[in-house]
Amino acid sequence: MIERKNMARASPLLLVTLVLGFCFATYNLVTMVIHNRSISKWIVDDSNGGIFFDPVIEMPENVRKPKNTKMPFHVALTATDAPYSKWQCRIMYYWYKKHKDLPGSEMGGFTRILHSGSPDNLMDEIPTVIVDPLPAGLDRGYIVLNRPWAFVQWLEKTTIEEEYVLMAEPDHVFIRPLPNLASGGFPAAFPFFYIKPDQNEKLLRKFYPEEMGPVTNIDPIGNSPVIIKKDLLEKIAPTWMNVSLKMKDDPETDKAFGWVLEMYAYAVASALHGVQHILRKDFMLQPPWDLETGKRFIIHYTYGCDYNMKGELTYGKIGEWRFDKRSYLRGPPPRNLSLPPPGVPESVETLVKMVNEATANIPNWDAE
Repeated sequence: MIERKNMARASPLLLVTLVLGFCFATYNLVTMVIHNRSISKWIVDDSNGGIFFDPVIEMPENVRKPKNTKMPFHVALTATDAPYSKWQCRIMYYWYKKHKDLPGSEMGGFTRILHSGSPDNLMDEIPTVIVDPLPAGLDRGYIVLNRPWAFVQWLEKTTIEEEYVLMAEPDHVFIRPLPNLASGGFPAAFPFFYIKPDQNEKLLRKFYPEEMGPVTNIDPIGNSPVIIKKDLLEKIAPTWMNVSLKMKDDPETDKAFGWVLEMYAYAVASALHGVQHILRKDFMLQPPWDLETGKRFIIHYTYGCDYNMKGELTYGKIGEWRFDKRSYLRGPPPRNLSLPPPGVPESVETLVKMVNEATANIPNWDAE
């Protein structure tokens, strides 16, 4: 057995050597991350008050933004003139306005990019820029293919004051003021558990050749939510559009990726331009799978929330109580939706309460 007193007599020279060696190794590792970003991805989860990194490397100081420096971003979402899209946009815009000027917010202006090609009845309510849809038949019924084309047009025809853009969607609700999560040339994005580049290498190599590097260079993200520099988005957007169309034209890829095809296309387009994202798990939550709002910034209500009256999830089966945006394809949900039964997660209850507050305060809610 080694006694403690002997351990205490370690050579000072040895200790100094070890410390210097550790510092040198850490410096090299951080440098490798900066210059060869395929080695790692920063994953930040501040939703429960903690920040975690994968691997255990903090974001390099030279890409952190200085404290007390505001970097406003422009909120931009693509939309159609369908009733289903319009009521979601109205709720989203209500909560944007409510949080925009609160402490901690770096939200700037707001634009609804309407890719229906003509005005609708929300032009006076929500700041809107009209762009053209894809030529008839090109989207093949996959309306989301219009999203990259809409951003290409918007970026070409619009001048905004902000240096950054948040790409958002109609079914996003701001829970609290959103700061700029990006850092210089490093955009911020939410990592989706179902976007798995490493498990789809064969397909992705059709669009991301081997000479570009490993498929792990492709982030597990979609285009939204993403906060990105406008000039960087201007470079990525045309590639995003072209990759989306090529993926849709490839039957194998189209079948495999389905409704998330355009998300993969954005991730591939970013990697083709050498852009990787800071992955922020606290950017967003998705009920019913995320049970608490915590310190997250956005609720994404893409999934249906079905429960029995005991508060038990009945996903895949219509519940005794439910909230599903697809129940309101032809018009807006009524005001004062019933709250979920006891035992349902806080995230679901918060979502319904926020929908109710918005619909109670938006004028002429039922007029669509």
